[in-house]
Amino acid sequence: MSECTHDCGSCDQNCSDRIMKEQTNEQNHIKHVIGVVSGKGGVGKSLVTSLLAVEMTRRGFKCGIIDADVTGPSIPKAFGITQKATGDENFLMPPVTKSGIPVMSVNLLLEDETDPVVWRGPVVAGVVKQFWKDVVYGDVDFMFVDMPPGTGDVPLTVFQSIPLDGIIIVTSPQELVGMIVNKAIKMAKLMDIPVIGVIENFAYAVCPDCGKHIEIFGKSHLDEIANKFRVAMLARLPMDPELARLTDEGRIEESHVDELKAAADILAVLAK
Repeated sequence: MSECTHDCGSCDQNCSDRIMKEQTNEQNHIKHVIGVVSGKGGVGKSLVTSLLAVEMTRRGFKCGIIDADVTGPSIPKAFGITQKATGDENFLMPPVTKSGIPVMSVNLLLEDETDPVVWRGPVVAGVVKQFWKDVVYGDVDFMFVDMPPGTGDVPLTVFQSIPLDGIIIVTSPQELVGMIVNKAIKMAKLMDIPVIGVIENFAYAVCPDCGKHIEIFGKSHLDEIANKFRVAMLARLPMDPELARLTDEGRIEESHVDELKAAADILAVLAK
């Protein structure tokens, strides 16, 4: 092990001298923080984050979303948020969705949401910390953190700095045959972050004529991964054109995904 510089933000060692988790500001009362992660991009992580927040809000919980995927933000688009975040010299105030979910994303700070975020890792990680410390969310039962894919600077910053109660890993059938999901689970275990379970997206398509489930991307390996790492298999989500349409139109709060109810049940138990 190299000599300790006491700069935990740039260190990947899980030593006893690591600094305590960052505290949010005094305006917030956040009970549970759930990270939503993936081993690679394009598997529907942001979609699952949004759907979980919508489902838990329907159940009477107060939810918030931190869009920590700074270079690929998509949460505001799914909720149809067009207004920008506001603030003063002390705090930022996030926009709120139609059902009352405060959302913070870098797209809500950019003049044009299509402007690219060309920042290096430490700067991106600093923005995520600011979203946690300097944004006023108020009373929140569940804060969902939509994390960037992989095991780089920003996921490491979230794992080290934000007091996560657990993570949900989102994957797809073709990804499960490789080592990428294994890496995400092993990283969480290395950082002592509980893995709540795994959600498989794009699991199948439903034939509109006969209702048969067609596994377009091949046979699911979700059971194998769940058994290997002793994690819960939370859901298998179908390819749903109607859900895609609502998300593209910024109307994800109108969607109903029954397959996520088991995952929501587990979160509800956590709240108790």
